[in-house]
Formats: sequence, C-alpha cells, structure tokens
Amino acid sequence: MVYCRNCGESLQDEALYCTKCGAAVDSKQIPTQASPAQSSYQSPIAPQIKLATWGERFVAWLIDSIIIGAFAAAISVFSSFNWVPLSFWPNWIPFFNISLSSLFSLLYWIIMDANYGQSLGKMIMHIKIAQLDGSPVKMGSAVIESVGKAFLLPLDLIIGLILYPKKQQRLFNYASETIVMHE
Repeated sequence: MVYCRNCGESLQDEALYCTKCGAAVDSKQIPTQASPAQSSYQSPIAPQIKLATWGERFVAWLIDSIIIGAFAAAISVFSSFNWVPLSFWPNWIPFFNISLSSLFSLLYWIIMDANYGQSLGKMIMHIKIAQLDGSPVKMGSAVIESVGKAFLLPLDLIIGLILYPKKQQRLFNYASETIVMHE
C-alpha cells in the first residue's frame, strides 16, 4: 500500500498528488511496508505534472468567454431568441449567474473538456484539464467542474484559492477530482 508522506492518506500507485491534502507524491520514493506516514511512491514512467498557473487559467477563461459571448450575442441578435431575457435569475443574488451566455458556457466547456481535455482558450494557452493522476478527464468530472465555471465562478474560485492552493484547484475542480496542467 502507498501512503501520502504529508498526511498518511492511502494513494493509488500512479497518483501524482494526494487526493486529501494535495501534496505532491515524491517520485524518488520507492514503496515499502513502512508506516503510512513514511511511505509514498510514483511510477518512474509517469510524466511529471506541471500545474497551470492562475494567470494562465484566467487568460484561457477570458478567451473562452469572448468566444462564447460572441456566439450568444449572434444567436440572440439573428434569431427568435432576441425576445428571451438574457438573464433568467435575479441579478441581485451574488456569485450566481444563470443566463443564456452561462448556459452556452456550460455546454461548451462540457463538450470541449470531455472530448478534447481542452477548450479553445486552453488550447491557445497550452494547458489542459485532467484527472488528479494526469489521465484524461471523464465526462462526469467535466460536467461537475463546468457547472462551477459556468454558474458560480467567483465563489468557486474564492473557495478554491483558500482551501486548495497547493493544487491550484477551484472548488468544483476539487469536487470533480480534476486539475489543470500544462500539455
């Protein structure tokens, strides 16, 4: 059994980060039958993961928001959607946004992240979303992390900055067991 050196949580052999505390798994450590707090292991053939910075993620999000905003505006101008209000939720509720644009955002991020591991903004920034062990993101995980990004981003980001700074995860990244890393 492999354990996190920082908190003692049991880990999968190929894990690069602890799912409980976020500590990086030491790649030079060989698994032993030592106590849980003293043993950790990472396969020597597993690639080293370099997490994307908050700045890189912000630029990718900004690019995606411009693309989605242009698409939503075009649809509302050139279709019968122009009579539909752009916001379905009272705008006085802080940190929560349900609008035509956020619904497009949700669909866009689910489709792009689940199928390609990247949105167009992430492709331009050479970053991608993955499971904690670096494997491709699963559809369920893509849905969970996209909900936070589309509807609750300010709150999602603030809680993530406070609770998960080592893994640079938003709250919904943590809930979906995903990270954003360099390609």
